[in-house]
Amino acid sequence: MRNLTLLTDLYQLTMMQGYFETQENETVIFDMFFRANPNQGGYSVMAGLEQVIEYIKNLNFTYEDVDYLRGLGIFSDRFLDYLSGFHFSGSIYAIPEGTMIFPREPLLKVIAPIMEAQLVETAILNIVNHQCLIATKTSRVVYAAQGDGVMEFGLRRAQGPDAGLYGARAAMIGGCVGTSNVLAGKLFDVPVMGTHAHSWIMSFPDEYTAFKEYAKLYPNSCTLLVDTYDTLKSGIPNAIRVFKEMREAGIKPKSYGIRLDSGDLAYLSKKARKMLDEAGFTDAVIAASNDLDEILIHDLKMQGAQIRSWGVGTNMITSKDCPSFGGVYKLAAIKAEDGTFVPKIKLSENTEKITNPGNKTIYRIYDKETGKIRADLICFADEVFDPEEEMVLFSPKEPWKKTRLAGGSYTMRELLVPVFVNGECIYQSPGVKEIAAYCRQEKETLWEETQRLFYPHNVYVDLSQKLYDTKQRLLSEKNR
Repeated sequence: MRNLTLLTDLYQLTMMQGYFETQENETVIFDMFFRANPNQGGYSVMAGLEQVIEYIKNLNFTYEDVDYLRGLGIFSDRFLDYLSGFHFSGSIYAIPEGTMIFPREPLLKVIAPIMEAQLVETAILNIVNHQCLIATKTSRVVYAAQGDGVMEFGLRRAQGPDAGLYGARAAMIGGCVGTSNVLAGKLFDVPVMGTHAHSWIMSFPDEYTAFKEYAKLYPNSCTLLVDTYDTLKSGIPNAIRVFKEMREAGIKPKSYGIRLDSGDLAYLSKKARKMLDEAGFTDAVIAASNDLDEILIHDLKMQGAQIRSWGVGTNMITSKDCPSFGGVYKLAAIKAEDGTFVPKIKLSENTEKITNPGNKTIYRIYDKETGKIRADLICFADEVFDPEEEMVLFSPKEPWKKTRLAGGSYTMRELLVPVFVNGECIYQSPGVKEIAAYCRQEKETLWEETQRLFYPHNVYVDLSQKLYDTKQRLLSEKNR
């Protein structure tokens, strides 16, 4: 594991020194949350927790780190001595990876001495923002593909090795069936996939020879790239010729087909399907690539494209049309001498930036009959609810809008789970394939109206009456 202790903003360290010199290292609560779903979508996907755990476990200032900080000339020897013995002693609660998440609810809750809680902000945001973004983007692409396989192959266009590696991890959580990234395959035990490039075709005297040699090397998985020269006049006929030779030789590949990487994919795929079917290759798969995203895949599906496998690169691994998740990390409470947490609130001219105060948790409320999500309820951590009793939900923005859930008609699940308790990790992160399977189950709890790509229904994220009243009281006090 890499030591990422210095993967932080300088002001975290200068604030830490300020706390160290001017006040007690009091215990506080920080919440990480986001304010809006990417791409104006109806939901997001939680990802990145395993890397947060690795970061926290390995959090310590090495001799070299301390020497570097000393060389900056802005930290006292006394503070640097404190950093030399630093370790994380706090607690972290988080929503498990693969869970559907919504704006304004805490994805992670850090309960720790303020110097520790301040230090971890930047790295947590960096890790979780990135992986949530790519997992969410991938989920949208997979939804548009309507059950077809989606392969992630954006490594060469990712913004650096880490973005390519952990972007591939997030893409697998979001629903991809495989990745071209070999290192990701090794580290995360996920399927690696790929065909060949145009250079393979161009390196042979002719296209037919290139196809034939590739088929000899990989007879069990033979997907041929058919657009190097002329898709309809050369590529597909040569692929069919090779497939016929394989059939005559008694070779029955587990998977085979063609890949389109340019041109009008809807038109070409329909022509290709007709040519393959007439030649007797009705089970040959037509795959496609070429700057795909969920919008283009959605349109191609509407146009009757015969593509059943999608290779998605740049637009997914970078979330090109929405390159930032927007997660933030805000102080929510400070521990008093009597052990209780005093709620703290951040005000803003922008009402969307006003925070929810206090030591909170989240309950997901499901319709008992369908298993679909009715709402998420943010409440204080010590609040207790009985699903056999009537529940009244109301909009925090428009509290006169209310929904009544009859007792026995709904179920509840607490989303935040303990990850670190008093510095000790008590959570075992599942493997990526297990997280991806859980994510598929989670998507089944979304209404179809929430999953649609355009103008989705937003899941209600409400406040408990007690939390709402506390927030209003703090707002009134601050505005006096």
